[in-house]
Amino acid sequence: MRIAMGTFVAVDAAADTVRQTLAGIDAAFAAVSQVERLMHPTRSGSDLHAIHRSKPGLRVAVHPWTWEVLALSSRLNRASKGAFDPCLPDRAGRMADLEFAAPNFVIPHRPLHIDLGGIAKGYAVDCALTALRAAGCSQGLVNAGGDLAVFGARSRCVVIRGDGESIVEIKNAALATSDVCSAARPAEHRGYYHGANQREIKSGKVTVSAASTVIADALTKCLLADDGEMDRELLETFAARRVTLAPHS
Repeated sequence: MRIAMGTFVAVDAAADTVRQTLAGIDAAFAAVSQVERLMHPTRSGSDLHAIHRSKPGLRVAVHPWTWEVLALSSRLNRASKGAFDPCLPDRAGRMADLEFAAPNFVIPHRPLHIDLGGIAKGYAVDCALTALRAAGCSQGLVNAGGDLAVFGARSRCVVIRGDGESIVEIKNAALATSDVCSAARPAEHRGYYHGANQREIKSGKVTVSAASTVIADALTKCLLADDGEMDRELLETFAARRVTLAPHS
């Protein structure tokens, strides 16, 4: 277990040899650290900081991983009619003001303050799982403070804490939980829980399961707005499901 992305990150894996297992775990943590460097919202040297510092209208080169997360954010922004937007709500600029000029290049048309928050964390979990597989691990689990994914032959039982405890069983899937009232969110991530129409979500907790953690986490943000029909469409579009939590006795 290590500290990264403003939370505790745990990696569990199995492979044919101990050396292979340890190499996979090291590669997984390295992937998480790289996502943190690339997608920190304010740290000098990150892609998001470069976008914020760029003059409107100029092309900014970003890492392929950052490009992928920003492109997904743009897609979700359109699909949710603006309810999903990782730009800070108290600053000028919205996701629609970011142009994707070419692979790995973006053009901000207004000053943008992007905080990918849990979405970047979810992507880091996905990258960590990819690293485990590439190292030859046959099964693995990565847990980063509310964002979790597993692969392998056996199912895993995940305990979700809140008002009591709920147990969710998953296999070769990802799970993400967003809790507006959580005190565990890192201070440098201010996050957002409302869209371009300034709807504010003052409370709520949502858990989503999907094939990837970045999708699961992003959809929790959309579902916190609780917009019935649009929620169903988003879940169907991204092949995800909302998890109903039942108290565990």
